[in-house]
Amino acid sequence: MRDAFSIDVDRILHSQAYTSYIDKTQVFYLVGHQGISHRVIHVQLLSRIARTIGRKLGLNDDLIEAIAIGHDIGHPPFGHDGEQYLHELCERAGIGGFRHNVQAIQALERIEKQGRGLNLTVQVLDGILCHNGETTEQVISPDSATSFDDFDQKLISAQNRGNPVPMTTEGCLVRVVDTVSYIGRDIEDAISLGIIAREDIPGEAARLLGDTNGKIVYALVEDLIANSSGERIAYSPQVFAALEELKSFNYDKIYLNSRVKAESTKIRTMYNLVFDRLVDDIESNNRESAIFARFIDRLDDGYVLEHMPTQVVRDYIASLTDSAFLRVFHELFVPRTLG
Repeated sequence: MRDAFSIDVDRILHSQAYTSYIDKTQVFYLVGHQGISHRVIHVQLLSRIARTIGRKLGLNDDLIEAIAIGHDIGHPPFGHDGEQYLHELCERAGIGGFRHNVQAIQALERIEKQGRGLNLTVQVLDGILCHNGETTEQVISPDSATSFDDFDQKLISAQNRGNPVPMTTEGCLVRVVDTVSYIGRDIEDAISLGIIAREDIPGEAARLLGDTNGKIVYALVEDLIANSSGERIAYSPQVFAALEELKSFNYDKIYLNSRVKAESTKIRTMYNLVFDRLVDDIESNNRESAIFARFIDRLDDGYVLEHMPTQVVRDYIASLTDSAFLRVFHELFVPRTLG
């Protein structure tokens, strides 16, 4: 009754990792302001925008949705700051750096369903692995890879900080629309928090794309539909230049803003403490540790045999929501009141 990509959508939707999106940082963490985006909003917006474009181009709706809703599953607590801190810890531990797109494959194929994985199609896994919101291309076309062997080579490349291209046009579309879905939304969130004002948006970018999220998304979607096909995803040169200007503005005024980074040193310290303590707990077989009851004991024996303690801790921390990470830290390092 359903094709394989439709089944993949349901498998991802019902996964524990997808449920965790609701309490994972998009950009702004430890913010009490109501209405600020979390990761779950981002993936839903991406799915919606990409499917709108995909229908106009005659692409597969279900494949687009599966890649879109699964693409950020590997993100650890506290967004890109958390990713950087976990990367530093993994490098120090000698298990290779941490990249959230690679971790998404680990979560979906090696941790979900008690370690048995979701058994997703190679096209969906490839699209998730090859998404890259940090890269913005004017034109992108799928590569010629089609097999799991090709995918395994891409996985190695991505782990080594490569930037492999998706094997499907649907994957290329999600990769491009990742930026479309967050660029204007992050501006709206930053305005709500008083970090920037609407009039700060660069003049040329505002003229071509607009000065609200709705206008920006509409302008980018319209341009992508006009310049793309079933074989490639492309922007016009002038719209792409405006998008690049807007992206630079977001980095300078929002993502690297000292107010946004105010608590980052504390988060890094917490990451270091939690990582080292959990590794010690595994190595000393401290069965009272949260990592046993909440993670290791729920997975099959094969997972434990195939992963070093540092890799297990990496996977556990990456699976946590923001509030769950804070709770683990509190349990490990904050004294409890007697009575």
